Amino acid sequence: MLFLIYDLFRMLTTIKGVYDNGKILLDEMPPTQNRAKVVVTFLEEIESPPIQKRPFGSLKGKIGIPDNFNEPLDDLRDYMY
Repeated sequence: MLFLIYDLFRMLTTIKGVYDNGKILLDEMPPTQNRAKVVVTFLEEIESPPIQKRPFGSLKGKIGIPDNFNEPLDDLRDYMY
């Protein structure tokens, strides 16, 4: 049974392409020349707003390291030598 499942799914290949004017144009040739079933998924192109860069140093004074950062944690005391 395991061999049959492997045999069924061993030829899954993804190839990018574009749908234009009623035709699907693939970016590359499929690895088989035999007849094969295909599933076509259409991806919408969504324009995302431009990312605004933060000014350098805008988090100054908002992030810090506690003075006891390098001290052992009490929660792990039982696991330490």
